[in-house]
Amino acid sequence: MMLKIKRVPTVVSNFQKDDAGDSSRPVGGCGRSCLKACCIPDAKLPLYAFKKVNGKDLAMHECGEPPVAFLDSLVLGEWEERMQRGLFRYDVTACETKVIPGEYGFVAQLNEGRHLKKRPTEFRVDKVLQPFDENKFNFTKVGQEEVIFQFEASDDGKIQFFPNAPVDVDNSPSFVAINVSPIEYGHVLLIPRIFECLPQRIDRESFLLALHMAVEADNPYFRLGYNSLGAFATINHLHFQVLVTELPLVGRDDVFAYYLALPFPIEKAPTKKIANLNGGVKISELLKYPVRGLVFEGGDTLEDLSNVVSDACICLQNSNIPFNVLISDCGKQVFLLPQCYAEKQALGEVDAELLDTQVNPAVWEISGHMVLKRKKDYDEASEGNAWRLLAEVSLSEERFQEVNDLIFEAIGCSELDDNVQGDKEVDAVSSSAHPTVVVAGSKECVVLQ
Repeated sequence: MMLKIKRVPTVVSNFQKDDAGDSSRPVGGCGRSCLKACCIPDAKLPLYAFKKVNGKDLAMHECGEPPVAFLDSLVLGEWEERMQRGLFRYDVTACETKVIPGEYGFVAQLNEGRHLKKRPTEFRVDKVLQPFDENKFNFTKVGQEEVIFQFEASDDGKIQFFPNAPVDVDNSPSFVAINVSPIEYGHVLLIPRIFECLPQRIDRESFLLALHMAVEADNPYFRLGYNSLGAFATINHLHFQVLVTELPLVGRDDVFAYYLALPFPIEKAPTKKIANLNGGVKISELLKYPVRGLVFEGGDTLEDLSNVVSDACICLQNSNIPFNVLISDCGKQVFLLPQCYAEKQALGEVDAELLDTQVNPAVWEISGHMVLKRKKDYDEASEGNAWRLLAEVSLSEERFQEVNDLIFEAIGCSELDDNVQGDKEVDAVSSSAHPTVVVAGSKECVVLQ
């Protein structure tokens, strides 16, 4: 039986709208300064050329000062400039945000504006791999003013920045663009090889690019996330979400924002090593967390880590298993999280009270940054409520082990750590330390604003 679920995806571009009724276009371009063939031939956009990183000591990847501060000046600075130009659908810095009391410190944000800025569509949840459809919204339709910079490997092994570089369409550069419906200050998108019009599916080259971006930022609070189709990706054009949750804005009067320098709850969860691979990659399993998942770390080179994780993702894609990915710790740690919430939703297996929250648990929610759309849910936010929602996302223990078997076969890992087999002290979902009933938050929350 083909499963469908009505979805109202978040608007990520100011040009994300149906093309119906748009039959008349000016000669020499569409008049929107977009990224399609009608407008892009003469365009010039900033280009950041990064130095490829290899070797065990990623902390020493940079020698000397880069020509432009990647995170502060380029990502946050250019994001802020777009905010001042009014390119966003709402002011995310005005959203109420708080840390929920409890062991993990889930973050709750009230973002009613995001809920209102959506358009209806139909999304299948039974197919992780779907062909690219140029008739639907894709990132070649965004305006050039939404692009922050091109992001490419340097030809000479040195970091370089070009404020006005031509766009080499034939070689399909990768772009970093704003998300006009942000969930946080500095929320942007990494769009690999944009003109190849790749569907939302992981490949080795694109995943390595995402890791390079995490390394380049050189900040533990700079994270990249990925949502597959069926795991709340809303655009079928390959992209990674990029989020900064540490804002070094002390002493600046021109910006209203809050300072949030905290690890995500998923990063605080204990893990247990289950495998060591050739190439130095270590695989662990999450413990005492509502969503079951794997954690990949290490690697003799960045490419070693990238290949293992991307091969695991490709296995899930080919097996039609929805998943989310979180890249953290400057590219040194990757969380892989298979999930089944949308499938349960389509089958009518999710409690109506959870459905009423209209929270779509994608990578940021699973990681512990809960974007809430109703004031009631924000006021009653508690660790128990967050835990209950995320527990619905997780695969069962039996299904998770079946998926792990598929992954380990795909990445060539035939044996697990003998010290781990049969020695799981805590079940990730059923831990008694976290209630499974809905309760209103009664303790004082730390409000960040």
